[in-house]
Amino acid sequence: MQGVGEMAKELLSLDNGTTCSSWNYSSSRLATASSDGTLSIFNFLHPSSSSSSPRSTFKSKVHDGNIAKVVWVPPEYGDAVACVTADGIVSLWEEVAEDSQPLQWKACKTFRSSSTKVLDVQFASFNTLKMVAAYSDGNVRVYELLDPLELKNWQLQAEFQNVVESVSAFGKALCLSASISWNPQKGVSQESSFIIGFNSNTSELNSSKVWEFDQAHQRWLPVAELELPEDKGDQVYAVAWAPNIGRPYETIAVATHKGLAIWNLGLNPDRNGRLPVERVALLSGHEGMVWQMEWDMSGMTLATTGHDGMVRLWQSNLNGVWHQQAAFEPTS
Repeated sequence: MQGVGEMAKELLSLDNGTTCSSWNYSSSRLATASSDGTLSIFNFLHPSSSSSSPRSTFKSKVHDGNIAKVVWVPPEYGDAVACVTADGIVSLWEEVAEDSQPLQWKACKTFRSSSTKVLDVQFASFNTLKMVAAYSDGNVRVYELLDPLELKNWQLQAEFQNVVESVSAFGKALCLSASISWNPQKGVSQESSFIIGFNSNTSELNSSKVWEFDQAHQRWLPVAELELPEDKGDQVYAVAWAPNIGRPYETIAVATHKGLAIWNLGLNPDRNGRLPVERVALLSGHEGMVWQMEWDMSGMTLATTGHDGMVRLWQSNLNGVWHQQAAFEPTS
């Protein structure tokens, strides 16, 4: 399948210089950011409305430089987004009502470091709101919100490197990018976990690793590493953890220069606490790097986009064989 077909229609044309965009959890609002530091919020009306055109509710320059990524905070904590700049600063922006004034977006928290840059952040709500941040020196920091009504009050819960061994002897790491994806399950009995991979000059950091919170000892532990021996040290460009609607295993997608790998992650740890992993597919189709990946709500279809400008959809058939289901070319 090529193209989007005759039924598609343009809803919104973004400004030149737009670098990233993100839908909120109900797909009713779109946040976009630009190379000049402008953040924009659009509201999309219900399809049954007399006008389906999106409405711009906020547009303002919130940073001096390029915004590389925008991420929505889970909706139970209000309408808020995190902006990650190209120079490694994270700012949280929240839509608030003050007195009788209309709703306004205001900065409520900034995360910055003088010695290292933030490359990616992702949020998850497991009893409390947590934010994982990946840094350009290969460190991972987990922050926890102290008050669910105050997005400005955070504490550092943990800091560690993305390595399996507790002590790793390597020089100063330089990471160009990182990708984080939380396990989307919110089961009461399930410990919070996420996967992270780096694109760096240090092979020990690069491979995608699953980290799980050990409640008994109040620490994060690596429980799986998603790479084959021959792929040791390959830079990771993107990761995406699929929703699970009843499979006896988890499914995770990992993009490297060798292609798009689909991994199955077992649920029963061995005596060392490690979870079994199996690579079930290595897919090719994109010309060049894969930049971003998103699963559908069922965890059955994966959408990818990359350097070639194409959007590709991937599915597995009833025999578990993965294939490209559709490809969409950009329109000019």
